[in-house]
Amino acid sequence: MKQIINLNKPISITPLEAVKKFQKKNPEYKNKKIGYAGRLDPMAEGILLLLIEDKNKEITKYMNLDKTYKAKVLFGFSTDSFDILGLPKKAKAIPEKNKDFETNLKKQIKKFKGTQTQKLPPYSSYRIKGKPLFHYARENKLSEIKIPNKKVEIKSISLNSLKSSTSQTLLKQIQTKIKKLKGNFRQKQIQTKWKQILQKQPTTKYLIAEITISCSSGTYIRTIANDLGKKLNTSAILLNLQRTKLGKYNIKNSIKI
Repeated sequence: MKQIINLNKPISITPLEAVKKFQKKNPEYKNKKIGYAGRLDPMAEGILLLLIEDKNKEITKYMNLDKTYKAKVLFGFSTDSFDILGLPKKAKAIPEKNKDFETNLKKQIKKFKGTQTQKLPPYSSYRIKGKPLFHYARENKLSEIKIPNKKVEIKSISLNSLKSSTSQTLLKQIQTKIKKLKGNFRQKQIQTKWKQILQKQPTTKYLIAEITISCSSGTYIRTIANDLGKKLNTSAILLNLQRTKLGKYNIKNSIKI
């Protein structure tokens, strides 16, 4: 029996649900203590490192490993969660063929490299006074607390591509992901809002940047997407996120469930 499992978590399930699916598929692990090093949001996919039995004693060591992500950033929208699983607001769309925007995008991306201070996204599992931040966000009580900042390090960051997608294609993609999600994540309210916005102009095109980011533990890629939009005088959210590396562990060698 392995002590460490390099699991490939699919989109639309939580890490805990991923553990249960793995145990169901591998009954020999059913009654074993299983923890995971490094949380992945429900809308994220990729490496989820499972620690079996005594390996859980070393969880801090594995949680602190550097991570690499492949992120898709959608320009022209903002949400209260910094990703598609939030209530969207439309900003001014960036023209599809805009060399000035692409040049500025490359320039601003480079500025993220190095040590920086990140403000935690309001919809996150970080705990304040024993409760996760998303609890205060859902209850409209964010004004009652101070959202902390966190020092992180971006080891490398690069633009892979800049493409466009129509409103119609985006809506289908977003709805497919959210429909699979279980639990209370405001799904109906969020889907309705996305539908209202994107169906008005089904042929409108929005730019999507694919970016590779290697960073220290605890870095919120959603926050990078949000901050990137601000630097470019527009809005941006995380459309898709895949964790491809965690320390020496690679997505190419991960187990699917």
